[in-house]
Amino acid sequence: MNPRGGGRGGKTFLFTSESVGEGHSDKMCDQISDAVLDAYLSQDPDSKVACECVAKTGMILLVGEVTSKAVVDLQSVVRNTVKRIGYDDSSKGFDYKTCNVLVALEPQALEISDCVFEGRDQEDIGAGDQGLMFGYASDETDECMPLTILLAHRLNFRMKELSRSGECPWILPDSKSQVTVEYRDDGGAMEPLRVHTVVISVQHSPDIGLDDIRRCLMEKVVKVVIPAKYLDDKTIYHLLPSGKFLMGGPQGDAGLTGRKIIVDTYGGWGGHGGGAFSGKDYSKVDRSGAYAARWVAKSLVKAGLCRRALVQISYAISVSRPLSISVFHFGTSSRDEDELLQIVEKNFDLRPGIIVKELGLKRPIYEKTACYGHFGREDFPWEKPKSLVF
Repeated sequence: MNPRGGGRGGKTFLFTSESVGEGHSDKMCDQISDAVLDAYLSQDPDSKVACECVAKTGMILLVGEVTSKAVVDLQSVVRNTVKRIGYDDSSKGFDYKTCNVLVALEPQALEISDCVFEGRDQEDIGAGDQGLMFGYASDETDECMPLTILLAHRLNFRMKELSRSGECPWILPDSKSQVTVEYRDDGGAMEPLRVHTVVISVQHSPDIGLDDIRRCLMEKVVKVVIPAKYLDDKTIYHLLPSGKFLMGGPQGDAGLTGRKIIVDTYGGWGGHGGGAFSGKDYSKVDRSGAYAARWVAKSLVKAGLCRRALVQISYAISVSRPLSISVFHFGTSSRDEDELLQIVEKNFDLRPGIIVKELGLKRPIYEKTACYGHFGREDFPWEKPKSLVF
């Protein structure tokens, strides 16, 4: 923590968030898991899916539970996803054409489906498991997301744009970014002052020198993505700090679904219940409950009821209604937190059977959530604030 006072008062401090690109081994697994989920939902919206993915050199393994009327060509789903990510030649460390795809998917346990769905109306189905979920929102950006994680995601997205367009053909699929921002605490609200440090690591072809890589990353990535008002002569840049990054993806590190849960959410801000998202249908409240909590938090901030909000929800398996709902506004509201909780309870029905209907969670919308964050992108239904009655 840095106790320096800002110009308008309030302590300043540094906060860091990271992101990883589509070709990072863990993110690759997230995308494959959600591609499998979408493939089942496309044919059978009532599919029950919990699909994990493991990746290592030349190999993809699908494990988990699926109960569905759909008939899915899993080999094609996996290979097409790997191809889209960009691993299309062994020189990149992975090739969708030659990798081995192993499948160990079994039906969902009957005792789970019985206690969650059996004899219940759609609106009153139970939660698929116990757990706690958080939603967070901050008015520091139009998206109500922390600036640190937004910028980190956009750096990776920009590198993928440059690679796909052919403008920077030396950029290969694996990448990581990290952004440190200096903030001022404005009465509990977060005010970004400047970008303190930028870190970028990107897999590259061997035919480009380090100076050219760093020049390109600065001119075509950093300066394009980060608004000039946040950069100054004290900003620190670590662009490909390792000096080279030739071996990426599953060849460099084994990949596993669900290992980037902070990248997927708020970059370390707010809270996290520990449950991953990718490969899970709506009945798994790790996912649907977290989406609903974000919907609640963003709706509160966009309604002007507070400048910053953290919402926690908890569930028990087979129980339809949440066990608890908590709202924290960090001192940024003229109302107390009990009043905000009453507004939430009046405006939101957080039973899983209602969440799925209001947010349209039976649709095959998940593969594009699996990289660059599940929150902060307006095309997702939980990012559209609800008009609140209060």
